[in-house]
Amino acid sequence: MKSICVFCGSSFGTLEAYAEAAKTTGRVIAENGYRLVYGGAKVGLMGTVADAALAAGGEVIGVLPKSLEDKEIGHEGLNELHLVGSMHERKALMADLSDGFIALPGGVGTLEEIFEVWTWGQLGYHEKPCGFLNIEGYYDHLLSFLDHQTQEGFTKKVMRDMAQVALTPEGLIDQFEKYKAPSTPKWIKKDET
Repeated sequence: MKSICVFCGSSFGTLEAYAEAAKTTGRVIAENGYRLVYGGAKVGLMGTVADAALAAGGEVIGVLPKSLEDKEIGHEGLNELHLVGSMHERKALMADLSDGFIALPGGVGTLEEIFEVWTWGQLGYHEKPCGFLNIEGYYDHLLSFLDHQTQEGFTKKVMRDMAQVALTPEGLIDQFEKYKAPSTPKWIKKDET
């Protein structure tokens, strides 16, 4: 694993713990020799995670739609900033550049990003780990719902277990380094395995 992608809010949220987690995550990624890939903005938790990785001597690559750059939210101090034509291109490039994916607290966009790459993993398009950094219980209700989906037969347990969860970036990176993707693609029926 060489690069870790972080999905997170373009806002700070209500708790200082979210910004502190973003700072710690950026620093830990850099100190462990990983490159940070993220959404390219200088605002909110996105800017915080990038600034922390840069301050720790890390390499940071941003991927930002040109329309958002036009609104002057692009981070000028990155090692690389890729400007793309759409959100679809942004996610595809971020996925190509990354070996693992962390969701820090964020809004609908953060959820959409982590769920898309997790789905790609379930379908066998990649074997990269995906995880939630559950700061101050931010993802507790979502994780309970994901367990409910599994109990109700809409998600196989092996697919649910693909989503790693930790309280610290160190814990999540440790899980990523040990991660083994399921060997059975999602679409194979139970009685065929």
